Amino acid sequence: MTAFQYRDGDLHAEDVSLSALTETIGTPFYCYASGAIEGAYTAMAAALSGLPAEICYALKANGNLAVVRTLAKLGAGADVVSEGEMRIALAAGVPAGKIVFAGVGKTAEEMAAGLNEGIQQFNVESLPEMETLSRVAVSLGRRAPIALRVNPDVDARTHAKISTGQAENKFGIDLDQIQDAVKLAMDLPGLSLEGLAVHIGSQLTELTPFRAAFEKLTALYRDLHGQGIPLRRLDFGGGLGIGYDGAAAPDLAAYAAIVRDCTAGLPAELVFEPGRFLVGDAGVLISRVLYVKQGTARRFVIIDAAMNDLIRPAMYDATHGFLPLRAPAPGTAEEAVDIVGPICESSDTFTRQRNLPPVAAGDLLAISSSGAYGAVMSSTYNGRRLVPEVLVRGGDRALVRARPSYAAMLAEMTLPDWLEQDQGARGAA
Repeated sequence: MTAFQYRDGDLHAEDVSLSALTETIGTPFYCYASGAIEGAYTAMAAALSGLPAEICYALKANGNLAVVRTLAKLGAGADVVSEGEMRIALAAGVPAGKIVFAGVGKTAEEMAAGLNEGIQQFNVESLPEMETLSRVAVSLGRRAPIALRVNPDVDARTHAKISTGQAENKFGIDLDQIQDAVKLAMDLPGLSLEGLAVHIGSQLTELTPFRAAFEKLTALYRDLHGQGIPLRRLDFGGGLGIGYDGAAAPDLAAYAAIVRDCTAGLPAELVFEPGRFLVGDAGVLISRVLYVKQGTARRFVIIDAAMNDLIRPAMYDATHGFLPLRAPAPGTAEEAVDIVGPICESSDTFTRQRNLPPVAAGDLLAISSSGAYGAVMSSTYNGRRLVPEVLVRGGDRALVRARPSYAAMLAEMTLPDWLEQDQGARGAA
């Protein structure tokens, strides 16, 4: 969170005062710092220097067009899991030849779209998917470049809802099915088997699971290569976590050392698909305190951001930091509070019994490390408008997604003819 610092007691995103932004944007809103995005990408590229590595940003972390464009200008490819994400990546300037299409449920229409655009590869996750992709490719007179996503049965030691590499998960092809998958890939006329892929989960802060997965993947690659299978690419997926609320982040140099150990002597191009690592610490969610409510045993700070704006605490029991936009005076005593949103759900709680400097109605708070899986997972639950997004770079700022009007929200819905008819006339009939 180094992009967000106090200056004269006022929290800034790079050179932009967040308090000043609220005067024109209103609350709640997301703010992303370009420098933090660029710094994370540069750090990862430097750690992997000397390797035949390509970094494909995982759009599922944050699909804002301006964020993707920021990374595309640095040379990033894209990891997408839908045609919509692919369209965003292309619109942001990512070359089709640097796009990897992942996901367990690609439709035939999405496959055709990827083939027509000429993407780099499809990461296939089941034998039925391979058969469908081959049929689509043959119908278009093409061969689909694929990598088999392997399920290595490795415990990622992360939250159960974002663990993807164990045998009971829906993702990937089990190791004992890989030989059948390879044979099918070689037999199907519409496929070109080019690599192997793995992704064991998200928000990993321990590196041991990476080593376990990479060792299994590279051993399989060596075995298949020795059988004469013309593989050329290894996709190590993403999963690198960040240090939420001051927790320790994974050691990037140590991660790169594991990659070097596992791939030593291998004739393979390497693909990495970081998402959260590149954008998580680059964003904050700015919210205003509506009320401070004293209960019998607890004190509640009710803010205007809600679980529909940032669902991670409700869905994953995730922990974020909270910073007042005006720095408290040195030595200010803190008090334990529950920070909650206005939605009619008990799960609309951001944190419980968090020590916070005293706040009052009208005060502003920044929810830190909100650049990943924040706005991209937001919804209009309770009839709430989607949160606007702002990108800053130095002293410049730009509204990169506007808050929709209520008229625009209503315009997305239509009434059937029978409800458009005059209700009085229907009653008389």
